Amino acid sequence: MEEQLTSGCGATAEADIDEKLEKIEAAIEQFRSIKGALIPVLHEVQDVYGYLPEKILQIVSRALNLPMSEIYGVASFYHFFSLTPKGDNIIRVCMGTACYIKGAQALLDRFSTELKVPVQGTTEDNKFTLEATRCLGACGLAPVLTIGEKVHGRLVPNNVPKILKEY
Repeated sequence: MEEQLTSGCGATAEADIDEKLEKIEAAIEQFRSIKGALIPVLHEVQDVYGYLPEKILQIVSRALNLPMSEIYGVASFYHFFSLTPKGDNIIRVCMGTACYIKGAQALLDRFSTELKVPVQGTTEDNKFTLEATRCLGACGLAPVLTIGEKVHGRLVPNNVPKILKEY
């Protein structure tokens, strides 16, 4: 690809950007010839950047000869994809039936208050993103949430400050 993103942050930042672009270019080449190449390429972009940056989506658009409207349509349809950066720690509060009945909404509200962000929001320091999610499959621990790979269960709103201190 001819286009490269540059940063005024010095050689280290430029090397990081180059390495990331190389991974995206490799994914585009790997999937270019198959029908439905867009989704695996978007997965790679998400893995590399943590979200789908517009400048990278423009590169994907040109490389796969797809309009940006189609790319945004796919990216906004699938819950996995994010068009905005996420925090280092993603808090996913289960809002499935068992968790909801056992107080997940109050838990979600307490996290929102403590972090000073709305649901689906990210803290200013990019440390946390707060999400409401469907069933996490741990109904016996209701209400439950995950932060990264760690599961926290049988929670009450007063547990929130202690949980946040762990991260």
